[in-house]
Amino acid sequence: MPRPRLEVPVLIVGAGPAGLAAALALSRYGVEYLLVERHPGTAHTPRAHIINQRTVEIFRHLGIEDRFLAASTPQEMMRNNLWVTSVAGREVARSETWGTSDRRAADYRAASPSPMANCPQTVLEPLLLESALEAGGDLRFQHEFQSFSQDDEGVTSVVRDRVTGEEFTVASRFLLGGDGARSRVLGQAGLTVEGPSGLAHAANIWFRADLTRYLAHRPGVLTWNVMPGPLPPLRLGTLICHRPFTEFVLVTMYDPAEVDLTALSEDDMVRLVRTAVGDDAVPVEIKGVAGWQVNAQVAPRYSAGRVFCMGDAVHRHPPTNGLGLNMSIADAYNLAWKLALVLDGRAGPRLLDSYSIERQPVGAQGVDRAITSLQELGEIDAALGFTPGQSAEDGWATLEQLDEPGPAGEERRRALRAAVEITEYQFNAHGVELGYRYGGPAIVVDTTPGPPPARDPQLYYQATSRPGARVPHARLERDRTTLSTLDLVDGLGFALLTGVGGEPWADAAADIARRTGVPIAVHVIGAPGPGALTDPYGEWAAVREIEPTGCVLVRPDRHVAWRAVRFDADRAGGLAAAVEAVLALDRAAPDPAPAHLPEPARR
Repeated sequence: MPRPRLEVPVLIVGAGPAGLAAALALSRYGVEYLLVERHPGTAHTPRAHIINQRTVEIFRHLGIEDRFLAASTPQEMMRNNLWVTSVAGREVARSETWGTSDRRAADYRAASPSPMANCPQTVLEPLLLESALEAGGDLRFQHEFQSFSQDDEGVTSVVRDRVTGEEFTVASRFLLGGDGARSRVLGQAGLTVEGPSGLAHAANIWFRADLTRYLAHRPGVLTWNVMPGPLPPLRLGTLICHRPFTEFVLVTMYDPAEVDLTALSEDDMVRLVRTAVGDDAVPVEIKGVAGWQVNAQVAPRYSAGRVFCMGDAVHRHPPTNGLGLNMSIADAYNLAWKLALVLDGRAGPRLLDSYSIERQPVGAQGVDRAITSLQELGEIDAALGFTPGQSAEDGWATLEQLDEPGPAGEERRRALRAAVEITEYQFNAHGVELGYRYGGPAIVVDTTPGPPPARDPQLYYQATSRPGARVPHARLERDRTTLSTLDLVDGLGFALLTGVGGEPWADAAADIARRTGVPIAVHVIGAPGPGALTDPYGEWAAVREIEPTGCVLVRPDRHVAWRAVRFDADRAGGLAAAVEAVLALDRAAPDPAPAHLPEPARR
């Protein structure tokens, strides 16, 4: 008998961060979808947890920022990075991370209306799921994607209900593969990832223990073990604090040729945790264990025809820098508005080509940065004088040089300070998180020369209104209410930001909005009158990089599509051409704008 058939505009495979974010965004844009997930529920171990400012902004735009912040650990509690021989033992080094230090906090506050936070997937995924369900989404767990075929009209997929064993077909216009590092969608679409896998193996031991007396005076997320001596088969690595100061994950590195994780007993795990803590009597409750491996892989292309892959399906790397989950959410957010506009006919299908063009370079840079940061962590051991095969006695001797007066002690302390400073590229890489600039056909080229970076582009975000960049945050005020420039975009509409004397842009915007059906909200910043939008601190004037009569055109995802330095009749016509180019409504594809990714300063 023929299988039952379901028709839906979009089929999403996978209920991880990318799939759930795509589901919620499509719901907000009024797009029907079906999400299928083979597992019975969301993440069963904490996994990723660092949530950077760009992701919290996306939650803001999706209407869940307050709910998210209420469920997460605030940025201030992420402050300290520790290197210790054990949690109760000697502290070897400490640094301030994630924009919490006095010298970095102002940078982070000035860059975004949204703070960073720490939130494990065991908390984040249920929150996204609940939000998507409340928005009317169709999400089905224990439903496994089997296969698909596609043609010029759409995609036909086979899905199996893992409870009943029954199969049914899903006819959709588009298929989204957010099904993780073992993505079935990716392979069947003919897409691949490039780069090495299995560079190292690790196990996450999830546990509860009250470590308040050891950590409350120096709160943070990451504590690194630097115990001297030969490395045991299960090597103590990183302690991750998920709930201050009672819920943690202990990351242990191991060689699968020497250790069978399935044979690891609860007593073994308790013993490892107590060794890392340095307290043989601390009560420990084991909640779970999960193995993973270090990869350095990225897909050269994220899409094939009507199939689009996102998240771990297309970029796989170690958790250093905390980029993976954040890139996954941004993948979904970049794709969702484009799908929505194409599905209702307000944008041409070529708009979807820009998804891979825009997101793939960001994913590739994220993989490279994460692997580089992992390698740079080895400089801490080198600075402490640790060498492979070194005895515990010799390791403690080099470690104790940190306390010695004279040249040897001073050199050891200098080397350690330098090694800790290098980790800034992992723990305060603000430019990597916010400073990427899209290129491609949905961005209109700006040929004016840009200013050179004032500071290291990977460490420091430099606000710019250049096309492709996320529109700079500036605090504005309307009717005694503070809002951000990022708040001026609504739904699937565009926003045009101009200043005093830029009012004539409104006529041009209204005309192109009538022709395309895509709203363009014109915001005149600084003009007087009822409901005036003011720039009370001059922040927009400081970052707009255009004259007051010029304009910045912002896409639904808050990235700049086009800008004009000043208003005149020719540039007013340029607005129409820019909108048509971004929406892929023009007859000929425009020259693609180049992407721009922050590069580290030479060290």
